[in-house]
Amino acid sequence: MHKHLQRLDRIRIECPIYFVTVCTFRRRPILARDAIAKVLVDELRHGRERHGWAIGSYVIMPDHVHFFCAPQRHAKTLSGFMREWKSWTSRRIRAVLPRPTTAATKMGADTSLWQREFFDHVLRSEESYGEKWNYVRDNPVRAELVKSSDDWLYFGSIESLEQWP
Repeated sequence: MHKHLQRLDRIRIECPIYFVTVCTFRRRPILARDAIAKVLVDELRHGRERHGWAIGSYVIMPDHVHFFCAPQRHAKTLSGFMREWKSWTSRRIRAVLPRPTTAATKMGADTSLWQREFFDHVLRSEESYGEKWNYVRDNPVRAELVKSSDDWLYFGSIESLEQWP
């Protein structure tokens, strides 16, 4: 694991809200498609029942996903949740993506969907979920994909975490 990506496992915050970013392998821009976004949102909706994580707001960009989440009382670890979420989404997305040609496979086309690592940030007491969300929500505008964040189709909220717990 890269030295700069090591986790601080000893920090304990009561009722934390995490901001998570997960990127596609080699930042392939494959996520901002209706069928794939549907898979991602569906798997976020199942976060609580499958993994013990409540999911708040999310934005799906072409090559990465941002979302807020909070653990339930008996939640899996964040790393365990992300590992399983990537596995579930990978399986389902592969079913809707076009298959690579044999020639592309022979040339070493990689079949990994997600980068191994993910970025997580615990919102601290002085940070505002709403302010962080507004910043994230404007990602498609900063990336020049749309003129207004309201024009971007791939965002939403599963449940409210602002008053968490």
